[in-house]
Amino acid sequence: MAQLSWERWTATWQHVFFAVTLGLATVGAVTSSGGDGRSAAIRLALAGTVGGWYAYWFVVRRDRSPAHLPYLLGAAALWAVLAAIDPALLWVGAAALIPYCMRRALWAAAAFVVLGFAWLVQRYLTDGELTLATVLGCVLVVLAAVTISAYIATLDREGQRRQHLLDQLAAAQAELAAAERQAGILAERQRLARDIHDTLTQGFASISMLLDAALADLPSDGPVTRRVSQAMRTARENLAESRRLVQTLRPLQLDDVRLPDALQMLTSRLHEETGITTDTVVTGHPIALDPTVETELLRIAQEALTNVRRHAAAHQVSVTISYLDDAVVLDINDDGAGFDTNKAPVGFGLAAMRQRVDGLGGTLTIESKPGEGTTVAVAVPPNAAALPQTVDTSDSVAVSTDSLPNR
Repeated sequence: MAQLSWERWTATWQHVFFAVTLGLATVGAVTSSGGDGRSAAIRLALAGTVGGWYAYWFVVRRDRSPAHLPYLLGAAALWAVLAAIDPALLWVGAAALIPYCMRRALWAAAAFVVLGFAWLVQRYLTDGELTLATVLGCVLVVLAAVTISAYIATLDREGQRRQHLLDQLAAAQAELAAAERQAGILAERQRLARDIHDTLTQGFASISMLLDAALADLPSDGPVTRRVSQAMRTARENLAESRRLVQTLRPLQLDDVRLPDALQMLTSRLHEETGITTDTVVTGHPIALDPTVETELLRIAQEALTNVRRHAAAHQVSVTISYLDDAVVLDINDDGAGFDTNKAPVGFGLAAMRQRVDGLGGTLTIESKPGEGTTVAVAVPPNAAALPQTVDTSDSVAVSTDSLPNR
């Protein structure tokens, strides 16, 4: 919508500029007719023809291109007729250059120089001489026309640049909103999973244990025994259902598999879909992490591999998860294009990644240079417990991790 408004404003300004230029040139040409009514009528008719030719291409057809060959050939033919009648009409034909003046400053400048030279030649052929005042006047007019054309073209380029920035901002805002919604959904799912696990699941497990202990103290064939058995069966069924709900709220990649296996699935899919050589390495003795921590680490790996797929143009990717005594370290390394860490980021993937790491109480480190690939390293405590997070990109990052463009 904003782009359409800018195009409409540019077209309107072009039409106004054309009308003013044609009007002023026509007034000058009619004034130079010396009061001859027939000559003035011919000049007005020719000027009207120039205006009609422009209107057909840029008003009736609403063509947004700056100028094109059919229009230019027709304008050149009209110009030739104008020049043959009177040198004063050359400037009427100059109005045909307005579409070039708006966006093609060099072309317009060249045309104005040729126009000025042609006018001087015709004046020489008509009068037999050229005075210094005539030459200086022509030069000043050409310089003014070139200056105006360059200024208008500069304004148009600046307007287009700003419009492009506005479009980028709108796209970035939409991406941020989508990232926030997704982060909110994931955080809520994780909160529900924790609440169910810490309340209902634990409660049903305790009830089952108590009923099992009570059942052991009861006669095997009494009515109370049957009721306790039914209660225990119901408790166990609800315990299984609550566990199923917790598993449902976790990422599908972590269903019935460990985090290293889920990472292996991610890299295998990347290789199958892109042909990039992938390698998954596990070092140390894998330990069971908090389910939400595994979820966050998996999401971070997904985001990093998505960046590799979209931006890195890499040939090889290595994912390493290391189980150390004091930390669990996840490394994603690629041999792709890399990036300049001094440039500000455009996308919000890195901000979301950093937010997840902050929620785990860990650290995020990114090393990269143009042409030398990228390494993303995440270190979290082995006993970390993730907190609900939402993406927040309002604050800056103190290290180079937020300098990743388009990631």
